Amino acid sequence: MVQLFKFLLKSHKSPGRAHFRPTFLDTLRLAVRGGHGGNGLPKYGGVGGQGGCVYFVAKEGLTLRKVVQGLKDKRVAASSGEDSSKASIFGRRGVDQKIEVPVGVQVYDDRQKLIADLDQNEATCIVAGGGIGGCPATDFIGRPGENRTVNLDLKLIADVGLVGFPNAGKSTLLKAVSNAKPKIAAYPFTTIRPQIGTIEYKDLRSITVADLPGLIEGAHANFGMGHKFLKHVERTRLLVLMVDIFGFQLSPRHPHRDCVANIYALNRELELYDPSLLEKPSVLLLNKMDKDGAHDILTKVKPIINDLASGLDQCPEELRPQQVLKFESIVPISAINSTKITQVKSQLRRTLVRLAEKQFLADEEQIKEQLKQRVGVVGPKIT
Repeated sequence: MVQLFKFLLKSHKSPGRAHFRPTFLDTLRLAVRGGHGGNGLPKYGGVGGQGGCVYFVAKEGLTLRKVVQGLKDKRVAASSGEDSSKASIFGRRGVDQKIEVPVGVQVYDDRQKLIADLDQNEATCIVAGGGIGGCPATDFIGRPGENRTVNLDLKLIADVGLVGFPNAGKSTLLKAVSNAKPKIAAYPFTTIRPQIGTIEYKDLRSITVADLPGLIEGAHANFGMGHKFLKHVERTRLLVLMVDIFGFQLSPRHPHRDCVANIYALNRELELYDPSLLEKPSVLLLNKMDKDGAHDILTKVKPIINDLASGLDQCPEELRPQQVLKFESIVPISAINSTKITQVKSQLRRTLVRLAEKQFLADEEQIKEQLKQRVGVVGPKIT
């Protein structure tokens, strides 16, 4: 009777709670194998067909979760080439195996060597080549295809990346400015996976915004889930740092830091992870300006925020960055105030347009310089 009761308990599996089930996947490990080459036919000099290959194609609108759902297991193999025969001296080539992956995927081998960076729609890379067919050089014996394990690392591609410590109001802002529906609550670490939203404008222009889960100190060294989140910042065109004007305290065991100290701390985490991130254009949002006392704090800290380099001497050594961010603009906001939200949307658009114009002029000058080098010294203009 006891054994029967144990059996019934094991056989009943209750479904996991929805908020515990992972929905966002940004890493995936696959075993891939190219097809075996077909054997040749020595008597007639027949050549076996080459084995098929496994290749990835980047497609917009896909997720790694959909990729996994489309596979029976995490093994992908192409078919083998056809053997040479009397009826077909040249064996047919094996069928290739195409796997569609999201745009923004980087493909690494087991030694963490980058194989391909699929950062554009329809970008393609072969990850496992097929073996050559049997021929005189191989004693008419087909060769096995390439067999290895590859790691897919997805880095989100967005116009804007929201960066900040937990409970700064990033998810509230994302929900207010876009069509995203992130989870929102009045406690830290509400966002546990990146969220993507799209800001729609009346003239049909759209801007994508990525809300990254709150960082903690030490994220650059992969404390918490540092690297898992910071890697998504690399592909954004504009960094938006969001801080609470009243400061932030991670827990009772951690010290409370004012908004200036938090700006330096975020600056340092980005610098230690990848110094090139500091070269990205950035905007600073000072949130929760609707609360009492916010404007008094802003008046006090505004001179320091406008010139972060001048305040480095007063910054604690553990938070002090080597290079400070240069903000395109500093915007006091309230993520729950519709008027302020409209200002944020307009500011983000103006900043991105200005950056695009700068990039266009830089590209134009580069093209002119390349033309001069090809043609030589430009002669006088004909009028």
